[in-house]
Amino acid sequence: MTRFSERYGHVPVRAVLQVDGVDENLRNRLWNLSRGSFFYSVPPFKTMSTDFLRNNDSIYRLFQNLWHNFFKRTVDTIPDSYIDAVAEIRQHIEECEWYEVYDLVEFLSDFESEKFDNLVNEVLKEEMSGYRLISGRIVQITNEEEIAAIEQALSLSDALKPVREHLNQSLALLADRKMPDYRNSIKESISAVESLSKIISKQPKATLGPALNVVEKKTKFHSDLKEAFQKLYGYTSDAQGIRHALMDEPTLDFEDAKFMLVSCSAFVNYLVVKAQKAGITI
Repeated sequence: MTRFSERYGHVPVRAVLQVDGVDENLRNRLWNLSRGSFFYSVPPFKTMSTDFLRNNDSIYRLFQNLWHNFFKRTVDTIPDSYIDAVAEIRQHIEECEWYEVYDLVEFLSDFESEKFDNLVNEVLKEEMSGYRLISGRIVQITNEEEIAAIEQALSLSDALKPVREHLNQSLALLADRKMPDYRNSIKESISAVESLSKIISKQPKATLGPALNVVEKKTKFHSDLKEAFQKLYGYTSDAQGIRHALMDEPTLDFEDAKFMLVSCSAFVNYLVVKAQKAGITI
């Protein structure tokens, strides 16, 4: 279930999508994966002797690599106690800058199989990170321009409150960490464009297609854009009782819903400007 602050737009978009930060939940879960994959895959560590670390070559080599190549500290500062050595890495995860968390994930990825990368990406997706681990490198999948488009659309005036509400709902459905609803997030995104088209065309009962035809004539925006969004609307609706291809797709994912939210937000911003330039009061 989404929180009140997320449902009604009181949490910044960049906090929901985690573009320039890592919240506590994501930080904790990335540590848990790192711990399980690298540091506790040995007998119960509370029963270990203090010299366990130095008596296990493969584990000690990992710590030497971390101290020498990642932390860039002298290797003779590696604690003799395995427990203390692990505690230092955990402390680093808890206290470092958000981007340094990703630095460590990349570094560890070089020592692990594809399984670690897959587990990391599952967590990044579930926690709405704007990044993915691809071929051992953290890659941004949500950029500043996309965030700015959504933020601008969510700051529309009260006169366009219905449009804003559709976009807020789309974001809320996308942002639900436990049960994201990508299908209905997509519907809410395209509904925002439909709602704005009705307002600009002064045809409150029209569907997107007819409303956009009127908007095109009033604002003189490019017909190719109109056709593109009419096709998107066709894919996301049940017009004439026919379920269209996109909404029938069983593998709708974060990327699909994010694409629709960003695209529809940008198109809403575009139509608002075109309407204003055409002297239309909205």
